[in-house]
Amino acid sequence: MAAVYNKPGEISIKLQEIPTPEPGPRQVLVKITHSGVCHSDLGIMTNAWKWLPEPVPAHQVGGHEGVGVVVKTGPDCEDSKVKVGDRVGIKYFADVCLDCTPCKLGHEGFCFNGHVSGYLTPGTFQQYVVSSAYYVTPIPNGLPSEIAAPMLCGGLTVYSALKKTNTKPGDWVVISGAGGGLGHLACQIGSRGMGLKILGIDTQEKEVFVREECGVEAFVALDKYPRGPAGDKEITAAVKSVTEGGEGVAAVVVCTAANAAYTQALDFLRFGGTLVCVGIPEGTAVPIQKADPTSIMLGLWHITASSVGSQQEAIETLELTARGVVTPKFTMHRIEELEDLFKRMERGQIMGRTVVTLN
Repeated sequence: MAAVYNKPGEISIKLQEIPTPEPGPRQVLVKITHSGVCHSDLGIMTNAWKWLPEPVPAHQVGGHEGVGVVVKTGPDCEDSKVKVGDRVGIKYFADVCLDCTPCKLGHEGFCFNGHVSGYLTPGTFQQYVVSSAYYVTPIPNGLPSEIAAPMLCGGLTVYSALKKTNTKPGDWVVISGAGGGLGHLACQIGSRGMGLKILGIDTQEKEVFVREECGVEAFVALDKYPRGPAGDKEITAAVKSVTEGGEGVAAVVVCTAANAAYTQALDFLRFGGTLVCVGIPEGTAVPIQKADPTSIMLGLWHITASSVGSQQEAIETLELTARGVVTPKFTMHRIEELEDLFKRMERGQIMGRTVVTLN
């Protein structure tokens, strides 16, 4: 049983039976039990990410946060650490080349030749999927599969992003989109795993959740301010008022796809601060205002990005989760509910993450 994108360009899922694949050389066959549902899946299915080299093909199987059990190995897997019966995870990149410049520098999340699960490579919204025996991620003993699944992309991406902030314990860091699928994980990892002071930015309805469950020490509700330049100035003042001397925060991690979040971000930074781009705007991305050479030079700002993360970072993310440092908020659903979940996601009605079962 597989969930396929039967009408790429719009939200449309069809459940159908397909042949069970056979693992090829250096591959394993994984029986998927759980798969996270990521906003990236929505962008790929609806062709909203115009920067991709081509649209997703019709009848592609989506998904890239899969957890399951290895049931068969293909040829040439003798030196792999993976064996039948192991629980493993399949990430956004189902496989990478390990030979391009990003891979050689330990940034295989930017692999030039990677195979993206659920895009041009069949993904994890199916009961059986083949994947690389050398790039599946081991799931720690004791970590439930439904909790591990959303950490394989959402958790991994923000963990890698927070490492790129070059901050130290006690620094203030803004998480834009703090109550979302990525943001609430970033808040927990930053506050509980890295000792950072987290200032969350989101709508007012999410304040209690991120304060009480995600370790946020300060919160700015976007919907309390008018839209536009005047409102942006008030939001900036509210952010800076929390920091020592009103100088601004050490870093901003933008976890939302909203262009407005990037418009505001640089104004939040103190001297020498870092902006990490995570959320990918859909449609036409608006250039970041004030990201001109003079402003960057005078502020000594650093602008970088996180595109998922490395295999080692995935292992570290799951270890944090297994220890209880991070507890993703998620709801469980049947694979039959997938189309409705995407429609709710498009309307911004999902808090935290969603996971579908394929048992």
